This record gives sequence, structure tokens and C-alpha cells, in this order.
Amino acid sequence: MRILVSNDDGINADGLIVLENIARSLSDDVWVVAPEHEQSGASHSLSLSDPIRLRKIDDRRFAVKGTPTDCVLMAVHEVMPEKPDLVLSGVNRGHNIADDVTYSGTVAAAMEGAVLGIKSIAISQAYGFCNHGTLSYDTTIQHGPEVIAKLANLELGPGSLLNVNFPDCQPDEVAGVEVTRQGKRDSNNFEIQKREDGWQKDYYWFGFRRENSNAVAGTDLWAMKNKFISVTPLHLNLTNVEALDTVANALK
Repeated sequence: MRILVSNDDGINADGLIVLENIARSLSDDVWVVAPEHEQSGASHSLSLSDPIRLRKIDDRRFAVKGTPTDCVLMAVHEVMPEKPDLVLSGVNRGHNIADDVTYSGTVAAAMEGAVLGIKSIAISQAYGFCNHGTLSYDTTIQHGPEVIAKLANLELGPGSLLNVNFPDCQPDEVAGVEVTRQGKRDSNNFEIQKREDGWQKDYYWFGFRRENSNAVAGTDLWAMKNKFISVTPLHLNLTNVEALDTVANALK
């Protein structure tokens, strides 16, 4: 099995090393193509107005000055001698659940793999649910190889990918593995912080407050809150099938 490993936290991220080790437990044919700099929140964006710079670190490890999507495209079309059998993206520093999925560069790298017809899995390690903001990859390190090995050969059909989140707890506290739906937060935790620079000019930071929603059972939010590993099948087809007739009737 030929595996491509990427992420959105950048080529020097600790989580990338964790995922490389998981990949090497599955195969000895592992390639790493990741962003030169952090691309968190980049979503499924392409660099169309700037040139793409590629830096070779060693024979199977490369840094791309671009987005996670750019990385997967460069890997498949320029770097790797043959198309990978599996794309693994992560391990993200923090969960990618509920509304996060639409912003996530980690999920986007897996999405691009799915666009290209490659089995793809996004992997994230939650923090801030139970351990008050302290990040540890220990749960992913211990449980990741077994979980990813079970998922790596699944055939989910065109346009499908998997979003896996490991809970914020010690490895021996994991309650199990749950197949989940994408959740929806019941509060808007987005905030803009206004600050002033040395020239007395305003600037702004976007961010999110860490607030726990009333998670619905069966969702990725519920799984993280209850210390389950969450596995969510996602699909690139965003059509709201239930709304088709409503829209068609309105246009008659």
C-alpha cells in the first residue's frame, strides 16, 4: 500500500510525526507532502494567484508553500511516481467536528484525496474537552494504528472520506469507537478580538471560545464529550436532496 501523509499544521508539526508513524505501521511506502507553514482554517482552498513552491527535504518528504489541497495535488501530480492508495491527513492539533469540518484544512486534504478517487482519512486529536487545554497525542498514538488499519481498506464509494477524531482523555479512558454523524453546535462561539498595534492602528484576531454544546447522541460532538473515538463518514456531494422538491415547486 502506497500512503500519502499530509496535514494543515505544517511540515514541522508534532502531529505529522505521529501520523507518519501510524502510516509506517501499515506500509513501508510512505510519502509526506505537507504545507511549509501552518494552514489551519484554509478549508478546501487552492492557491490560484500565487506560485507554488516545493522544497525537497529528503526522497519521500516535501514541503509545499501552499494549502493542504495544494499539497495533495502536488503530491499526486508532481511528486509521487504513482498515485497513492491512501491519503492520511493530520494528526490535527485539536478536534475537527461539527461546524469545524467546513473550515478544516485537515479535512480538506482528505477531501482532495476523495476528489482524486483515493481512499482518504482525516485524523484529529481533541483537546480542551476534559484536560483544560493541555494537548497530548498519547490517545492517538496508542489507538490510532488499530483504528486506521481497520478503516484503510474500506470501499465507501466515489466522493466519500472518513473523519476520525480521538477524544481528549488518557488512552485507558477511551470508552470505545463510535460511528457518528456530523454534529451541530447550539451556540455561536466565534469571536473577534480587537487590538491596537504600536502605531495605534486597530487590528483583529479571529478565534473561537471553548464552549461545550448540548451534544446530541450519535454525533461527533457527543462522542468527544463522552470519550469515544469518533468515525464520521463524509461525502463531497453537498446536495440537500430533501429540499429538491420544495425548490422545484417554488419555481413552477
